[in-house]
Amino acid sequence: MSLFGDGLDAAVQKAFTRPAPKNAPAQMRYLVKQLKGTRAVAQLLRISQRTVERYVKDQIKKPRPDLAARLEAEVKKRWQPQIRARARQKAATTGGIVIDTRARIGYTAPIGTTDEARLRHLTVALPPHYAARLFDAQQAGAGDQQLQQIAAEGLKEVYFQDNGRRAGQLEEVRLTEVEHLEFDL
Repeated sequence: MSLFGDGLDAAVQKAFTRPAPKNAPAQMRYLVKQLKGTRAVAQLLRISQRTVERYVKDQIKKPRPDLAARLEAEVKKRWQPQIRARARQKAATTGGIVIDTRARIGYTAPIGTTDEARLRHLTVALPPHYAARLFDAQQAGAGDQQLQQIAAEGLKEVYFQDNGRRAGQLEEVRLTEVEHLEFDL
């Protein structure tokens, strides 16, 4: 489970204009339409082609829990791609992204300052270029550690340094022990 990646996906999903299909037969029909055939869906979900056909015809309605989770994840991954792209584009160019986190945050600073890491709850609006960096890194397959580092750099600039008005000697911000994380566009 990727905390930062899933958080970014959840923020983009808030922009959807219609809800994704809820029941298994509707989800299966959607995937068959998207992937243009039952064989591709069967390979994707690691089930038989005949099982996919029975879901499409409403002969099976309740999947096993593991199949239900895979099915829902695959549908959400493909649901409303243009709206998803538009939401990312808007956040990356004009809107920015809001990060709400409760984590242990510390920093590296010159001697004589109190740089001890402590638990903080922050809600900070990051500028569009950080939203663009987060989404670009996510698209490139970056791990949670890289996304966490980009978010920490954004917190350093916006929260600690107040866009260059204070704490100019601050070298690095560390974001660890994340208890809560939520993004909003």
